[in-house]
Amino acid sequence: MHISVITLFPEMFSSLNTSVLGRALKKNLWRLDLINLRDFGIGKRKNVDRACYGGGPGMILRPDVVHEAVTYAYGLNKNKPHLVYLSPRGSPVHQKDVQAYSYLPYLVILCGRYEGVDERVLEFWNFQQKCIGTFVVSGGEIPAMMLIDGCVRCVPGVLGNSESLINESFQENTLEHPQYTYPALWMGRAVPEVLRSGHHKNIKIWKKTHVLPEKS
Repeated sequence: MHISVITLFPEMFSSLNTSVLGRALKKNLWRLDLINLRDFGIGKRKNVDRACYGGGPGMILRPDVVHEAVTYAYGLNKNKPHLVYLSPRGSPVHQKDVQAYSYLPYLVILCGRYEGVDERVLEFWNFQQKCIGTFVVSGGEIPAMMLIDGCVRCVPGVLGNSESLINESFQENTLEHPQYTYPALWMGRAVPEVLRSGHHKNIKIWKKTHVLPEKS
């Protein structure tokens, strides 16, 4: 899987070089290209934004600047990319979405900043708008990392235990059952007896009866 991210802050993505994703990156199970939007800025100061028409606070990322960055991203892979823009106006991201993205040969994620991106460039390139949650953050970088983490985990070979993905929360539209580890008794609270019984059938039943419906 190949992912390109268009961002004003590529240094924020250094954490993707660690842990499970970092090991998978070193094994070439996926590829990451960080495209600095500033490289396509206008003039000596490499301006990437302007005030919005119609008034209002904040600045808007220019369509011509974003257009050049997307054009550059197209040249990094022979396959046509699927384009995603992370926006509060987008539809919610679900597990089925990240699974579908993980099968794509090439995914390009655009990270917004300031008050957003000029709508015309989103329409021109037919960006799919997706939303991580109903809250406001400073930019699209952290949501992009969340999306990337979810996608890469679904790539074959990334998780050491294949059952980890099969049994993952949300796989069957449910949230995971409560989890426990040692010590068996802590602060007067005991691990449920059935989980310590070694009776696999009863344990399986307990787990199924203690899952919660997926949150809407």
